[in-house]
Amino acid sequence: MTQLRQKTLEELLRRNYSHTTVKSYLRIVEAFAKHFHRAPDQLGPEQIRAYQSYLFTERKLNARTVGHHTAALRFFFCKTLRRAYPIEEVPYPKAPRRLPTILTQDEVVRLIDSASNLFHRAMLMTVYSTGMRRAEMCNLKVEDIDSGRMLIHIRQGKGRRDRDVPLSPTLLETLREYWRWMKPKTYLFPGTVNGLRADKPITPKMLWEACR
Repeated sequence: MTQLRQKTLEELLRRNYSHTTVKSYLRIVEAFAKHFHRAPDQLGPEQIRAYQSYLFTERKLNARTVGHHTAALRFFFCKTLRRAYPIEEVPYPKAPRRLPTILTQDEVVRLIDSASNLFHRAMLMTVYSTGMRRAEMCNLKVEDIDSGRMLIHIRQGKGRRDRDVPLSPTLLETLREYWRWMKPKTYLFPGTVNGLRADKPITPKMLWEACR
């Protein structure tokens, strides 16, 4: 790990950024440097503007994704390198506001019933029933399912806050069936290492795979 990468990591960690954000920001700064074939501390606002244009025109990324890249680069230059760039020099792209596509109850039932296995079905039912975020679902532990109080404890969710969400009887029945089949130890939805099930959380991409 280079000294710059280590310093950026330290700045992210001491601000208590989420693990997902830390990985994403480090990856974005690395890709930015590789694009220009130069160390990132040798670049500046001019290159950021050119990179934003590249992300839009060449990679065809949407405004929100480009905005995420911009946030990572601003963090690197302003927090890691202590360069006070005015926001006018490195603007955030204006993202259009669109209403989300809401599935009907029948569509949700068809989606869940189409799950390829009980693992995917339990994940889909959990996020639909509770409204929790993908990362929150990935980090759920077996002990977070409180069947006595019919609650699910979400620990250190969005904004590093704990909260409880209702546990429906239908979801509890599915989770019990899933638990008897999977036998998870710590994490409710365990991931894999080298193709073998391991006592670690799954990645958020697994939910997209279940939907697909």
